[in-house]
Amino acid sequence: MKGDLFSSQHVVQPAVAPGMSVENAKCIKYAVSGEMYARQGAMVAYRGDLVFERKGQGVGGMLKRAVTGEGLPLMAVRGQGEAWFAHEAQNCFIVDVEPGDQFTVNGRNVLCFDASLSYEIKTVKGSGITGGGLFNSVFTGQGRLGLVCDGNPLVIPVSAQAPVYVDTDAVVGWTTHLQTSLHRSQSIGSMLRGGSGEAVQLMFQGEGFVVVRPSELTPQKNQQH
Repeated sequence: MKGDLFSSQHVVQPAVAPGMSVENAKCIKYAVSGEMYARQGAMVAYRGDLVFERKGQGVGGMLKRAVTGEGLPLMAVRGQGEAWFAHEAQNCFIVDVEPGDQFTVNGRNVLCFDASLSYEIKTVKGSGITGGGLFNSVFTGQGRLGLVCDGNPLVIPVSAQAPVYVDTDAVVGWTTHLQTSLHRSQSIGSMLRGGSGEAVQLMFQGEGFVVVRPSELTPQKNQQH
């Protein structure tokens, strides 16, 4: 066969080492040698001797997404082979978590991760009960974490002199040493007049980075995730 479709740009190459890599902007490849975890339903293709097992709501089974507290089911992938993961043609990125690191991420942005990583579902400090509370997952240990994002994310440095304010529907994740709290940027008078649609943000203070998607979560997307 000939044509652009069969060019080296699109034809996958065998993995050279175990673990995950970005296959292209919309897909992550994982060379499985043992066990790894992925968002349930995110596998688009595989080859080799792999078994996919649905995870329950126990330990390692459920990531709670921000605002609504709804769950993101996970699956364990075991065996020897290669698998490709994607979600709604969103852009894919990889985060390397090192010992001593802590990366907090919204469950809806998790695509796959190494079994060597540990995670814990936590309520975002300072978020109160707005929207039922903000639930994110905190990853620690050593390994790689594959993320998806609508568009190319913004990675914004945060310093003690320059806190950053992020819409709660746009935040993807943040690094270890940032403190969070809710910030109300809209006056009571503005709220009574119908508001600007930007009433409350998540404020980040300290030293680190916050990752933001370049769009807010729409009601339609909110129902799909």
